[in-house]
Amino acid sequence: MSIRLIALDIDGTTLNSKGRLTERTKDALERAIESGVYVVMATGRCFDALPDDIMAISNMNYVVTSNGAMVRDLNTGEVILRNCLDPEVVVEAEKILRDCGQMVEIFIDGTAYIERSLYEYIRDGGDTYRHREYVMKTRNPVDDLMGHLLKNRDRIENINIFFNTQEAKAAMHPVLLQLENATVTSSLDNNWEIGGATTSKANALRTLTEMLGIKKEEMMACGDSPNDIAMLQEAGISVAVGNAKEPVKEMASFISATNNEDGVAVAIDKFVFGKETE
Repeated sequence: MSIRLIALDIDGTTLNSKGRLTERTKDALERAIESGVYVVMATGRCFDALPDDIMAISNMNYVVTSNGAMVRDLNTGEVILRNCLDPEVVVEAEKILRDCGQMVEIFIDGTAYIERSLYEYIRDGGDTYRHREYVMKTRNPVDDLMGHLLKNRDRIENINIFFNTQEAKAAMHPVLLQLENATVTSSLDNNWEIGGATTSKANALRTLTEMLGIKKEEMMACGDSPNDIAMLQEAGISVAVGNAKEPVKEMASFISATNNEDGVAVAIDKFVFGKETE
């Protein structure tokens, strides 16, 4: 059965380690779209933080953001799916996070917010959990992040927590798992992400493929991190790029080249166009 939809993680998968979309991968994506295949970016990023390189892909129709909390039609701007945290979970999460001493972000209606003092610290040259330019471009500072969280408790797509050490990350995990009606996942070595009870890239893509009349066997998904695993399980062809984490590689049906070697383009040529590449 031919591939009708390709679901792609962005960071570490579609983009190279410099955060750029190579010409080879862009060409493969646009050839797939021209041939009638839906190309859907499925990312932990919020909508406003989508890279310019990704938004420049010609004729891309849909995007899944905030780990599946939102599905948007890029042609009309319509939000097809919104799957936020339960407000009661947000209240409980705030109790854990207010004095946790870690770096926290929240996603609301496609926009990312961080504490103003953290924003200014990073702006002025302090250590950062991300590239400074990325934080300055995509994060919006507020004076009381936890107050902002509670004020918008019914619109929270995702809560992102970053840690300075692996020990701190490990210690926080069982605490976060006590949150009922929430999911806890990770897309980076130093973070935990809190989403709604049914929020995942897989669930969002299921909603989209049902709307489009696409079967599991007609979907290919590519990823590199633990938050991609459910998405890969949802696809008939699951692809791990060569730089993926071991749990992702272990469950994938195909291991492609790394993101620095155009692993997404290699998979598209193989499974969409039947072309073997070196």
